[in-house]
Amino acid sequence: MQQIIATYQQSFAHQAAAVHATPSRKAIEDLRIAWLGRKGKIPALYQDLKGVTDGREKGLLGKAINELRNTIEAAIADLQAAGARAVLAAQLARPPLDVTMPVSAGSRMGSLHPVSLMRNLVVDELAKLGFSVFDGPEVETDFYNFTALNIPENHPARDMQDTFFIAEHPHYVLRTHTSNIQIHAMLQEKPPLRLVAPGRVFRVDNDATHTPMFHQVEIVVVDRGISFAHLKGLIEYTMKAVFDSSMKIRLRPSYFPFVEPGAEVDMLCSMCRGSGCRVCKESGWLEIGGCGMIHPNVFEAVNYDSETYTGMAFGFGLDRMAMLKYGINDLRQFFNGDYSFQQQFPLYSPR
Repeated sequence: MQQIIATYQQSFAHQAAAVHATPSRKAIEDLRIAWLGRKGKIPALYQDLKGVTDGREKGLLGKAINELRNTIEAAIADLQAAGARAVLAAQLARPPLDVTMPVSAGSRMGSLHPVSLMRNLVVDELAKLGFSVFDGPEVETDFYNFTALNIPENHPARDMQDTFFIAEHPHYVLRTHTSNIQIHAMLQEKPPLRLVAPGRVFRVDNDATHTPMFHQVEIVVVDRGISFAHLKGLIEYTMKAVFDSSMKIRLRPSYFPFVEPGAEVDMLCSMCRGSGCRVCKESGWLEIGGCGMIHPNVFEAVNYDSETYTGMAFGFGLDRMAMLKYGINDLRQFFNGDYSFQQQFPLYSPR
């Protein structure tokens, strides 16, 4: 039996050397099973050891078998490590993936989120009219979010905003509207000014038609001689570009502290086309946003001459517009991350 153990030592050494030359995962596993598996050579030696009757000889043989098993286990562990390194080296040696190559016909087509599609559609249409895209911070100071927009401290309009305040810095908030961007833009740019400002906003609200984070877009024009007629015409152009040429809007007088006069913007219900349904609460119209002529106090906050220039602004929720365009009845579907929902939408903005 001693001779068998010695032969096994030499045999394993030769086999391990051969596997080490090309350490594939399969070759290493085959070697392990052949020597250490339930029907392998080492377990067979232990079975043969049971037939040895001489106690001293049995102890010597058992020690030799244990040493051989330990040697084999250590060698296989080294081979497994070498195999892992070889796999990694092979992966690193491959040519880099060319992400510019076209996808195969059988691949899943990507898509844009419906809110992104709506944002791109609005921005693209206004870019045709010479509008520039502006952005601003989502964590905003009290001045930009409220004060400069004619919403001073203790103004009741602040109670309507359901604001997230930053606990460590009480003068900072998560912006409640994208109107803060117009203040940044007007402090940086001199009139005339045409800007479109899409972005995320935050309010303490959560139900089927409201979420704590949602998306708005603000459209602002400042120039000499801007009138309410220009405002209504621009809103009509935008709504018809987003939906279709038959879309109608109406304006209802309303109060917003940063415009005077101000109005709510309603559009003909895209579900029933004005005949009345559950979505529009049988009115035939849906509220989509607010608008108005920029208040002179806002111009004073940004050092614009309100005697020389007038301005108009309107904004609406991109989420609400996307719901109406794509027939979605629950705003929370936009945030569930459901692939089957997402893949219904195209990769590019519809025209």
